[in-house]
Amino acid sequence: MKYIKNRANKFHIGDDEASGILIDVLYANGKDPDFLSEDGNSKSPPVKERFFTEPFTLRIFACLAMLVFIFFSPLLLLILPSGPVISEERAMAAKAMANRETYDVSGLVKGSRDNTPVCLRPTPGRKDILQNDITMVDITNAEDGYIIVKYTGDSKKVKLRITGPDEIVYTYNLAVDGGKEEVFPLQAGDGEYLICVYENLAATQYVTAFSKKVTVTIEDKFLPFLYPNQYVDFNEGNQAIAYSEYLAYTANSDLDVVSNVYNALISSLTYDYEEAESVQSGYIPDVDEVLTTGKGICLDYAVLMTAMLRSQRIPTRMEVGYAGTAYHAWISTYITDIGWVNGMIKFDGKEWSLMDPTFASTTDTEKLANFIGDGKNYQRKYIY
Repeated sequence: MKYIKNRANKFHIGDDEASGILIDVLYANGKDPDFLSEDGNSKSPPVKERFFTEPFTLRIFACLAMLVFIFFSPLLLLILPSGPVISEERAMAAKAMANRETYDVSGLVKGSRDNTPVCLRPTPGRKDILQNDITMVDITNAEDGYIIVKYTGDSKKVKLRITGPDEIVYTYNLAVDGGKEEVFPLQAGDGEYLICVYENLAATQYVTAFSKKVTVTIEDKFLPFLYPNQYVDFNEGNQAIAYSEYLAYTANSDLDVVSNVYNALISSLTYDYEEAESVQSGYIPDVDEVLTTGKGICLDYAVLMTAMLRSQRIPTRMEVGYAGTAYHAWISTYITDIGWVNGMIKFDGKEWSLMDPTFASTTDTEKLANFIGDGKNYQRKYIY
């Protein structure tokens, strides 16, 4: 725009510039500027400028841009990362955990505690058996805190229910198609147990195929929490047991073992969100699969920890239940001179936490119970 100085030393806008501004104002208000010129050929602003300054046109452009974004947004899924971001340190720890060759203790200082793994092995006694034509229940070793059950019928879906003296009902899926001998704990202690097997008829309808009561006296109250069973299944050949032996090498106490196992697993394992979305009822973890893949859901974490601690002769209860409406899993362990430490390792639905082992080792049972709390927030449903 040019400014012309007149004789009165005042500034004014030239005629051409004034006409252009007036035409812009008329266009913005929807008026026809043709009357400004005698020949009807007014000076119009450039088409491009008018396109971007008219409000209605701007709205159309914004809508088109939004449609283009919506149409192509699914393609972003191909380039954006999915699932949790795994740190380099965690990935390296998981790789080391999965490789037996990394369990090298040559550079470590041996702790005062014996870290030799002890895996108790359930064995069929064949001396005291309850059975009919399709079900066998071996109670020969009931005094050791477990029974062995085998189903040989034709049903493709079979349930086992064990109700102990605490009146808690435990329901399990039994192996079918000829079946196999499976181990189940007697975790309620001494007393009468009702053992029932149910065959599926259709949908959720079941019929009783076997039912017997047995009175049990358990020789050692810790045995049900040292032996493997259907849920916490392990043996001396598992890599998970070799890993627990390695982690316990530097330990001077059971609390050191608990701490070493806890710290190793939570720094290596990654929560498997895909499995959590698709897991089926009755899912049973494979401890070596969890260890070597480096991922799992809360039950995988708890079962792996429980198996590793039991193989180190630490009585461990894998417990599941609710705190409020949230699903929880926690591990209780028996520590010499302290007793059962409830909630030693807890899972609150998002992360694991470990009670301070230093506090536990220097505190008497009463103070320890006060530290943990009265348990009202936790509603335990099952022990395995």
